[in-house]
Amino acid sequence: MLYAILAYHVEDVVTSWTPEEDAAVMADLSKAHDQLNRDGRLGPAARLGATKAAFTLRGPGAGVVIDGPFAETKEQLLGFYVVDCASREAAIKAARDLRKANPTAVYEVRPVALYLPGMSVADDVKTA
Repeated sequence: MLYAILAYHVEDVVTSWTPEEDAAVMADLSKAHDQLNRDGRLGPAARLGATKAAFTLRGPGAGVVIDGPFAETKEQLLGFYVVDCASREAAIKAARDLRKANPTAVYEVRPVALYLPGMSVADDVKTA
């Protein structure tokens, strides 16, 4: 089963890191990435750009483009992983391994239901 592991952090903290501090965190995260790769369980992963460069599309019809995400939290979504795990517990272990490398981050874990054209949402959820 696929799981999304969403990485949240206080963006101002992350952007305040020196290049050396950032490189050290990324090197530690690479250890968790390498293990997931060796196990053949790491799918797409990305570090997202700054929230000040983000925009939101919402509203009826064509929608309205609004600058920025408007989360009512101190933490922002700064990256994500897609991992293939046999169980909820395996997904939690993967998130804990990532957290060891970046203990001030928060990791949200969600099952992923793939969108497959021609398949109904109900069918897709059954396969997840």
